[in-house]
Amino acid sequence: MSDLNPIEEMPSETGHARKILLRRLIDYIALPGSQVAPQDRSMGGDILLDMLFHATDEERFLCASRLSSMSEAPRRVLRYLAQCKLEIARPLLETSEAFDSSDLLEIVDHVSIEHRILIAKRKRVPVAVADQLARRGEDAVVKALLTNKGAELSETGIDTVVSRSRSEEGFVELLITRPELKPAQAMAMFWWADRETRRTILQRHAADRSEMVGMCSDVFAIAAKENWADPVARKTLQLIERRQRNRAAIERSPFESLEDAVEAAANLGMSPELVQEIGYLAGIKPVTSAKILSDPGADGIAVLCKATGLKKPSLRNFWLALKRPLQGPDGDVDQMYAYLEETYDLLTVAKAQTTLRYWNWSLSSAFSPRKAADSGIESDEANDESTFSTARRTASLVFGK
Repeated sequence: MSDLNPIEEMPSETGHARKILLRRLIDYIALPGSQVAPQDRSMGGDILLDMLFHATDEERFLCASRLSSMSEAPRRVLRYLAQCKLEIARPLLETSEAFDSSDLLEIVDHVSIEHRILIAKRKRVPVAVADQLARRGEDAVVKALLTNKGAELSETGIDTVVSRSRSEEGFVELLITRPELKPAQAMAMFWWADRETRRTILQRHAADRSEMVGMCSDVFAIAAKENWADPVARKTLQLIERRQRNRAAIERSPFESLEDAVEAAANLGMSPELVQEIGYLAGIKPVTSAKILSDPGADGIAVLCKATGLKKPSLRNFWLALKRPLQGPDGDVDQMYAYLEETYDLLTVAKAQTTLRYWNWSLSSAFSPRKAADSGIESDEANDESTFSTARRTASLVFGK
């Protein structure tokens, strides 16, 4: 029996056994399901994870690469590796299909922005994960989400990005291509979109509502018999009906018609009083007419004129009333005015009316909140307009409230 101390009997180089053992465990975990029982793989994963804590980056990368194609790999091991350095995590974040939404949500909150960009670019990004990435508000991550056809964004997730698109360059152009974008969201985004995107919104997101009008046509007569006493029914039918101008306002107006009011504005200049009167005659609230006529673009005027049946002379009068040039420096037709006429020609009356009513519905809701008592419905959380109303949500996007 040797008298030497056991420590003195150890070889000069240590750690070789650890390296071999780590490789063997990786090989074991990577075996197909037909060769390893789930409980055995789970136990092996627990042992492997404990060794990975003390492994080198090279060894962790090897493990991540081997397990990236395995749907049955122990998820605790995958979550750990996915939160390691980017070079180690990359194979898993890019290709592993073993992660579920819960795994990805845990990873999102504990990694760098570079990791989150990889998650946003995954072949499939579940809706809960996409929404969490959108809420973090990192531009590069959001852009990666919006360009990824495999990312699923919820309505509230799109709301978050639409709100940010007001100040973040490039978001509007990416949002307009997303299939999840709703008309109300597109109409809100219209006010800060560029010229081409505005035209896309007007052509793609405005409905002609002809089927809706047909299905509800008999209700107009019923509401008239009730003298339009129900405010909810009255408001809803105003959104649906074909007629845009306010006939009752004509009777009270100092002007004979909407055309007459617009012509007066061209001769006298557009005053706050005329903005309000034109709005009343056009069947919209003053805040809506003010928003349209203060907008630097020409699209809103085209929508207003087409929706209310105003002809091209009124387009010209609106332009003059706002003191905008009809001719450019070279003597030709001013480019913005030419664009106004072109947009007017492209719009159908039905779609222009739908657009105008969406604007009026949402913009005015921000300034004239309706109490639940006004509708005859008992107030409770399920009837909280500020939470659930499309008009209120759109208004908050437009005004940033």
